[in-house]
Formats: sequence, C-alpha cells, structure tokens
Amino acid sequence: MGTMTYGQQNTIDDAREQLDYAISQGVNFIDTAEMYPVPGRAETQGKTEEYIGEWLVKQQRDQLIVATKIAGPTSRMSWIRGENHRIDRPNIEQALEDSLKRLRTDYIDLYQIHWPDRYVPLFGAPDYDPKHERDTVPIAEQLEVFADFIKAGKIRYLGLSNETPWGVCEFSHVAKHLGLPKVVSIQNAYSLVNRIFDIHLAEACRFNQVGLLAYSPLAFGLLTGKYLNGIPEKSRLALFQGFGGRYEKFNLTEAVKEYVNIAHKHNLTPAQLALAFVRSRWFVTSTIIGATTMEQLKENLSAAEVTLDQDILAEINAVHARYPNPTP
Repeated sequence: MGTMTYGQQNTIDDAREQLDYAISQGVNFIDTAEMYPVPGRAETQGKTEEYIGEWLVKQQRDQLIVATKIAGPTSRMSWIRGENHRIDRPNIEQALEDSLKRLRTDYIDLYQIHWPDRYVPLFGAPDYDPKHERDTVPIAEQLEVFADFIKAGKIRYLGLSNETPWGVCEFSHVAKHLGLPKVVSIQNAYSLVNRIFDIHLAEACRFNQVGLLAYSPLAFGLLTGKYLNGIPEKSRLALFQGFGGRYEKFNLTEAVKEYVNIAHKHNLTPAQLALAFVRSRWFVTSTIIGATTMEQLKENLSAAEVTLDQDILAEINAVHARYPNPTP
C-alpha cells in the first residue's frame, strides 16, 4: 500500500479508511517516506508518516511490514534537515529518529534510501552525464551507519530506491566484502510504459538477490485511461501541473490507448491489466498501489485476482515492441 497522497490529497480519515480496508483484504506492507506527501512542501512534510502512526498504534504491529525512506541530497526541499541532507551518520540518525517518532513505532521493517547520495539521472532525466558528478558519502560509510541501527533493533532490513545496476552491485559487493548488512530490495518505477528494469537491473537484482518493489505501476494514473480525453478535475495532473513531467513523453498516449484496448478486449479494467502485468513479472516482490478514493483502492486490489494468460502477454509485448518504454 503506497501512501504518498496522505496529508495532501487524502485526509487522516481517508487514510484510516483506506488502511483498514487494505489490511482487511490481506495487504500487510505499507510504504511511506519522510518527505511525503508528494509533491514535497515544507508545510506538509512528515504528515504521511504522522497519519500512518496514528493508525499504526491501534494495530497488531508484528503483523505489518512498515517501510519508509530517508531523502537523499537535493537542491530542493531544504526544510528536510536543512541544506545538507546527505546519507551520513548525523542525517541518518535524525531522519530515522524523526520517522520513528512520527510513525509511533520502535522499529522500521524496511528502511530505504529514497534516491542515491551520489549523482544519478532521476525521475525521467536524460542520460548519465559525468559532468554532474558530485562529492558523495562512500557506500561503505553509509552501510556502517545502517549496521549500527540494525544492531540497535531500530531497523530490520535495508533497501534502495531509484537505483541503478551499478548501485545495486556496489552496495551488494561492499556489504559482502566488509560483512555489513546487504540490501534486500529496490523500489523503482515499473509499469507497462516503463520496463527499463528488464534490460539491466533485472540481471543485477537476480544475482544479488534483491527484489523489486514496483512503484508507479499505473504510471501516475495514466494507465487507467482516464487522461485519454483530457485531464479530469481534481486528478493529480490537474492539481499539480508540471509534476507529471516524467509522463509527458512521445508515444505515451498511443501506447496507453493500445493497452486500454487490450484490457477492454479481455473484459478487464485498464488498471487491472496494468497491475496484473507488473505482478506477473518474475523479479517483482511487491506491487505498490496507491489510491485517492476507496473506489480506486478496491479496483486496484481486485487486480490481485487477475492472472494474465500467454495470449494477453503476447498482445502486451506486441504493443511494447511498437512503443518501447515511452516513460523511462
């Protein structure tokens, strides 16, 4: 269950209702981040964790997997631990303690680096360019700090997010070489219109035993088909113009139309098709869904009952061959 709308588009009552329903349907993994809700704003930062925390204290904690993230360096969001929010000891300690306090829990099941401390192209940025490289906290140093908090019982497992094949391999190699905690997961975007994970990350993750927690499986809602006839009122693209820049790409609309047609042909909703596809991939550990309404949540959860046969997968791959990865 993804929660980045809690505190911005969703009230605390919405959050309680969604979480209660999701758990009743078998969901046990709740994903959040210190910077949420999205888009990041000083006046709302941390509200998502606070909403979850108020709900979490009334639950059977050991039956739930709670995941959150520490924000990496960025020129924006200076309200998160000041200007220098690196992945170093002082920042990790503050970020972790603040998240524990907001979530009202003693430990985080999965603590993730939201994006790397080093330079990498992020969120649809163009190709890697060495001229953008910057000073970075060594990976060994990052892992040593996380190891201390794992020993203290405040973190159980460590994960990455928005990472690259080199990053996965380097974190895994350093951990093995120095006897430090290995990363167990990577949370990257993956959907019908963004399958670049297949190319290199799938191999890196397989050999390092790192599972994918797929975020944006509906591509910001575009794969529901609701934007094909314009931008609906109160939708994310209407409320936060320009925030969906990752999805303003060539051939996207054409690809979405094709996937919507496949869904209707097989008596599925477009959301069910998109989510069932992500779930079908051998490297996916969990498909992270998000919703602003209960109707959306119920539709998304219903995709867990959908299994795509080889004929449908062949139709999907034919579209992918025509319009490969319009939103990397």
